[in-house]
Amino acid sequence: HGVPCERINKVLEGRPHIVDLIKNGEIVFIVNTTEGKQAIADSFSIRREALQLRITYSTTIAGARALLHSLDFRGQGEVLSLQELHQELHA
Repeated sequence: HGVPCERINKVLEGRPHIVDLIKNGEIVFIVNTTEGKQAIADSFSIRREALQLRITYSTTIAGARALLHSLDFRGQGEVLSLQELHQELHA
């Protein structure tokens, strides 16, 4: 999909780590899969910073793939609210 990416240290792996880069405004999308108790604990701080700075965040590879696939359709079609979609279904 042409989106540049790189692996970044998790908190337990030392600095500079993901939370540092989030706070510095260097991150626009996070894919954070967890395995093990420490990784799960670290994911809380990653999620908190991502949410505070409105950074898109996925906890699964499938979710990341879906987001990347959606980028292929940017600017196509119109954006509708759920209410508008419901109204169209019952028209």
